[in-house]
Amino acid sequence: MAKKILIAEDEANIIASVEFLLQHAGYELRIARNGEEALRGVGEFLPDLVLLDVMMPLRNGFEVCQKIRENAHWSHIKIVMLTAKGRQSEISKGMALGANAYLVKPFSTKELLEQVQRQLGAPG
Repeated sequence: MAKKILIAEDEANIIASVEFLLQHAGYELRIARNGEEALRGVGEFLPDLVLLDVMMPLRNGFEVCQKIRENAHWSHIKIVMLTAKGRQSEISKGMALGANAYLVKPFSTKELLEQVQRQLGAPG
């Protein structure tokens, strides 16, 4: 069974490239375009990993990360923060809230795929 990834991102061009890359790699995907959709998606889809943008409408990625980590039923979910906010203080905040990894935009597709595989192992 394919590993499941929720992509929580509000920029259409990033969604398109990440979606293409991860589908091609064999992962099952769902998209959330804001923080509320992301939390709903986690509850309904129960992903193995969330690619989580920090700057999103309704709830930011830090809030979503914290809510995921507060729910014991979601403790297995890996979180990779994706953001243009690359200052050390922001990276530290994301990691302190429970993110497993932090990628700063712009990131390479190779770097993203390697991070996903590091967190989940090979798809399937």
